Amino acid sequence: MSLAPRAVLVHRRTEYEELLARHGTHGQAAFFLAARGRSADEVRERHERTRRALAAVAGAVPLTWRQTRVERADLDRFLFGPEDVVVVVGQDGLVANTAKYLAGQPVVGIDADPGRNAGVLVRHRPADARRLLPYAAGAGVAADELTMVAAATDDGQRLLALNEIYVGPAGHQTARYTLDAPVGGGRERGGAEGGAPEAQASSGVLAGTGTGATGWLRSLWQQRSSGLALPGPAEPRLAWFVREAWPSPTTGTSRVEGLIGPGQGLRLTVESDRLVAFGDGVESDALDLTWGQTVRLTVADTRLRLVG
Repeated sequence: MSLAPRAVLVHRRTEYEELLARHGTHGQAAFFLAARGRSADEVRERHERTRRALAAVAGAVPLTWRQTRVERADLDRFLFGPEDVVVVVGQDGLVANTAKYLAGQPVVGIDADPGRNAGVLVRHRPADARRLLPYAAGAGVAADELTMVAAATDDGQRLLALNEIYVGPAGHQTARYTLDAPVGGGRERGGAEGGAPEAQASSGVLAGTGTGATGWLRSLWQQRSSGLALPGPAEPRLAWFVREAWPSPTTGTSRVEGLIGPGQGLRLTVESDRLVAFGDGVESDALDLTWGQTVRLTVADTRLRLVG
């Protein structure tokens, strides 16, 4: 007998909950906020809206289903099942934080605080959950298949991200590495991956998807007035940029941006004592890279299935 669907409600602690955890009482939190020109009432009201949204979604789960909740901080220890319908209640960034732990399960994004979020990934209101959950579990569900980016190291470590993956120093030092870029699509001159590599010194490399092209990736694209055509969210290609490449007698700047298509990869060989690779801004879940190690950035095999 097949298992009934399970609704997994993903959420994160609100700012008000974090303030209470730090300061102990509402009064102490209010004093802390007032000293910084902010109102505790406004922060608590946003907390209450989020709690109401989470309660509304929980109440919309069909009675024959199972359901559970998981906080963002516990995602790396939570085991998602193939029968899960993942309901993210919060901000767009929480969908990206969740995506890396999934394997094709449908995701419904619920905007817990309309008007404060862009709503690119949390596209629905809490009242929509009663209709959307049975639909998401059905065989004919229509979902956007959003491209993800993968990083794989030569010792078997792997990292997925929905927006972008950063490879660079953990602090403000200079990253040193050798870069092998794919042919075409940007200002990378020379051969294909594995051809003519270039030693570089920079503040890191960013490779991202069309979903990420609305954020950090786009800021780099705009900053350098790039002529690259950034990918769309469902396109199976990535854009990559080198941040602040430094020219010297031993390091070059001829390969600073480009595109990665299916079957291609951007490969970096580390020439620093320590670099890190992390996805979607989550530095606490990073790959540590040491001298001589290689990391390859590619279009991921996994996609995020985001329900309408």
